[in-house]
Amino acid sequence: MDHHLPEQARQGPRPLPLHLAVAMTIWLSSRAALPLARSGSLPWRRELQRNARALTRDLGGAEPSALDGALEAEARRRLGAMLDGIEAYRVHPYRRSLACPPVIWSEGASRLYDYGTGCRGRRGPSPVLFVPSLVNRGYILDLSERRSLLRYLAGRGVHPLLLEWGAPGDEERGFDFTDYVAGRLERALDAAVEIAGGPVSLVGYCMGGLMALALALRRPADIDSLALLATPWDFHAEHAAEARRLALLVGPLDHLASLPVDFLQALFAALDPLLVPNKFRAFARLDPDTAAARDFVALEDWVNDGIALTGPVARGCFVGWYGANEPARGAWRIAGRAVRPEELKIPTLAIVPGRDRIVPPKGAMALGEAIPDAATIAVPLGHIGMIASAKAPEAVWRPLAAWLADGQLPGGKGRDGNPSPRNSTPMAA
Repeated sequence: MDHHLPEQARQGPRPLPLHLAVAMTIWLSSRAALPLARSGSLPWRRELQRNARALTRDLGGAEPSALDGALEAEARRRLGAMLDGIEAYRVHPYRRSLACPPVIWSEGASRLYDYGTGCRGRRGPSPVLFVPSLVNRGYILDLSERRSLLRYLAGRGVHPLLLEWGAPGDEERGFDFTDYVAGRLERALDAAVEIAGGPVSLVGYCMGGLMALALALRRPADIDSLALLATPWDFHAEHAAEARRLALLVGPLDHLASLPVDFLQALFAALDPLLVPNKFRAFARLDPDTAAARDFVALEDWVNDGIALTGPVARGCFVGWYGANEPARGAWRIAGRAVRPEELKIPTLAIVPGRDRIVPPKGAMALGEAIPDAATIAVPLGHIGMIASAKAPEAVWRPLAAWLADGQLPGGKGRDGNPSPRNSTPMAA
């Protein structure tokens, strides 16, 4: 795991040509929609129709040439602000400089990092194995000095171990989910169990949560408890048509040995085409010397430090999960065995971000509902915000630390699924 950004020019936001093309197409082509807006014939979404009628009245009283000029000037102003933000990001002096924790196990491109070496030999909770997604670097859990879930937990008596998958090399080139879960992940678990001298806790984030669930079903005797952060399950619970479209986009590329990072970033950008243009416009207004600016750069550096997916994993994820909804249908298999959450018997916590665009909340809630006696927390944050935002420590880090340390949630359920003696009201957004 490289904790230091190379001393080279930043290339993000990736893929830059796509983000520029989208912004120019939406903003500079707005003039083409003006006649329809003036006539009231634009097909507005239902929730916008009341405001749209008011807009139509206002536009009807405006002088056409002046309105056309003002619209073009605003589009150019927004595009210019986006470009200013991108340039400010690219030249910002921040570089990630956190020291790497010790590597206690490795195989191929993968490394297991020990964030709790000071916990060894002390009485307390056993190590906790963190399983991130395959598509992004695991250091989102250790983003910076101000935004590190793992260092926060280590400071509260938890012993975190982070599995960093690494970019697929020659050894991993043909890996599918079975190779990763029943092979690489199980052997990382063996290393964690050896350190603990017995069962460990398991935490999975996003795609890593699905893999952690599959591991827990395969090795229940070696796992004390399971926590699932923003973990999808029912891919058709919300936006089923969008999920199927993702499968159609990836399907024709199934002959590729891997799915490139920029293609994956383009798929994520399609969920909210103006997210990148708008956030860089906002960044252009920030003082570069502020903590907020450094936090933005740290997160963007991580976003643009993605990992290509092997061809078999890409097909399993986009065609199998998004297209066919295999997990919720009971059709997703690891080493020939169906992954069935209803068979899980270990204490489980699911934390679901209510503002998640990558993993729609209903799809993640379905997993908590499928696991017997699982405790579920809904938090009013986004997919990445639940891990690395200013609100994450109180909303996510603190209850997760309580769960891992003593099996209780502030105001929620304990590991046995029964109400905590502290408070019987579950935490919710």
